[in-house]
Amino acid sequence: MVLLASREIRRAPARFGLLAGAVGLLMFLVFFQQTLLSSLLNSFTGALQNQSGTVLVYSFEARKSLEASVLSPDIVAKVAAAPGVDQAGPLGVATLTFLVNGQQLDVAVIGAEPGKPGQPTKLISGRSASAPGEGVASSEAGAIALGDTVTTAAGGSPITIVGLTQQSQFSVQPTLFVTFSTYTTLRKAANPDATEVPASAVAVIPSSGVSPKAVAAAINATVPAVTALTRSDAVANAPGVSSTQGSFALVLALAVVVVALVTGFFFLILTVQKTRSLTLLRAVGAPASYLVRGLIQQVILVLGVALLVAVGLLVAATAAVNAGLPLTLEPRALLTSTIVIVGLSLLGVAFSVWRVLRIEPFQAVSRPGLGGVE
Repeated sequence: MVLLASREIRRAPARFGLLAGAVGLLMFLVFFQQTLLSSLLNSFTGALQNQSGTVLVYSFEARKSLEASVLSPDIVAKVAAAPGVDQAGPLGVATLTFLVNGQQLDVAVIGAEPGKPGQPTKLISGRSASAPGEGVASSEAGAIALGDTVTTAAGGSPITIVGLTQQSQFSVQPTLFVTFSTYTTLRKAANPDATEVPASAVAVIPSSGVSPKAVAAAINATVPAVTALTRSDAVANAPGVSSTQGSFALVLALAVVVVALVTGFFFLILTVQKTRSLTLLRAVGAPASYLVRGLIQQVILVLGVALLVAVGLLVAATAAVNAGLPLTLEPRALLTSTIVIVGLSLLGVAFSVWRVLRIEPFQAVSRPGLGGVE
């Protein structure tokens, strides 16, 4: 069975090689777009996804937008006292212009109290900011390095970078995590007339045994004028996320369908071309299931080679196109895409399988050109 499938491929390497190459390019397109989507979403909301709070509380008027949210100190205190809350800490978010190596750079600044929810969870070097004048920078932009000292264009106290984190950008900008007191100082330096710097949100960790959804529901029920969301819901509802996902989903779906159609049509044409050979095999005793298994194995072999081509191209593209928007491979997403592509491709050859199953041995003696009688 394996011999039959592989022998035909060896006899026509150019035909099957071109198919594997074409399908590999299409799979690469799917994988690259999947990687681009994941990386883009990480750049939008990585700072929310990879921080320690499992529930985020915004003001109701913010419409689930962190940057538009403003919470007064008494609301922050009420959230901390809500049922099921174990830890709660204020978060501040602002975009400020910094001087980095003599150049101006717009940076998203996130302030959180040391030891409380809201700290970045994907440190790759150094430590978290624990004192005024310390900061942790996102590593993706590459503009700010460990040990650097940066200041805002408006002046104020310098900030020393004591740690680097990955997949923690916010709004596709370089991101700096500081203590909430440092965040307050930076905001007042940018706006000297400000008498108070309110929190943008509250990050919450539930008590042991209480789910984030239950805590979010309790906060919404007991604290007025706020919207509490689980971390995953906050990420999904961030501005720009749903529209980006929708646009990419359409393109990805079309690309996957094209892969299945190309595979299906190729093997359908191939099955039609070798109908006489298949009929003779049936006449000499080969069961239909044997021929079908050979066809399926050819499909799997072609898809296997195509997968190797796609992964190789993806690794090369990720290494080469790693400027501006850093690309990060997501193995789970790629595995899911592979399973979908293989499943739809096997479904695409269903008509070829049906044609093989319809072949009857007696056709060898009834069809001209097969040794039969006209």
